[in-house]
Amino acid sequence: MSIKLEHLNYVYSQGTAYEKKALNDICLTIPHGEFIGVIGHTGSGKSTLIQHLNGLIRATSGELYYNGENIYREGYPMRELRNEVGLVFQYPEHQLFEIDVLTDVCFGPKNQGLSPEECKERALSALRLVGLKEKYYESSPFELSGGQKRRAAIAGVLAMRPKVLVLDEPTAGLDPKGRDDILDQIAFLHRETDMTVILVSHSMEDIARYADRLIVMNRGTVMYYDEPKKVFEHYQELEKVGLAAPQVTYIMHDLAKNGIAVRTDVTTVSEAADEIMRALS
Repeated sequence: MSIKLEHLNYVYSQGTAYEKKALNDICLTIPHGEFIGVIGHTGSGKSTLIQHLNGLIRATSGELYYNGENIYREGYPMRELRNEVGLVFQYPEHQLFEIDVLTDVCFGPKNQGLSPEECKERALSALRLVGLKEKYYESSPFELSGGQKRRAAIAGVLAMRPKVLVLDEPTAGLDPKGRDDILDQIAFLHRETDMTVILVSHSMEDIARYADRLIVMNRGTVMYYDEPKKVFEHYQELEKVGLAAPQVTYIMHDLAKNGIAVRTDVTTVSEAADEIMRALS
């Protein structure tokens, strides 16, 4: 279930005085089953890019292929695409609206035409996957904490059984523990379901910890697309476009400059601790 973008362009308000090119000649292939991180400064095109992946936005020009099929061909089943590519917006809890959590999570499967029994089975499975405790299933979603609301909203997308889960800064506004809980749960989902995960984030530490590969957006173009270690080797170039590397990357470079023989491609705290212990021993 790969996703392939070929020379994709998008222009907001084309033909008007407010015309702005948001995406410029994007060429990407996202293989099935990978955990992809997307970073970039505000206005770099991150959100515009991911909204193309399930057809929410149609490219001004270029092609987008899902599982080998061009989604812009005449008669393409766009509804099926949106069932398979689930998009979780920033602050997804704003989409909660039903009387209780279980009913809300059932909404997506119900729209897919499933029976009440199938909807409930899907909803219960999704709620268990996101780690929301059973005692909250009959509660109003508006009575939940911020992190619990986020889990319920993600469960609503998972209940539709997507093959690809796209998340636009799912931890925005959460405290550090809430952020870690949500991201650990997403990582667990990725491991357990063989689902492709595409995560937009402003946190370099989070991206370095979870992503297999990293897309760096800058002014509507792909600046880098590679493993996090290789991307963060270019930390000085990233700084020039308003980004940075994880903090441990700077620490390791400073240690190396001061004569300690450590690798500088380390991107997580646990890797840094192991590498410093190795160098000191």
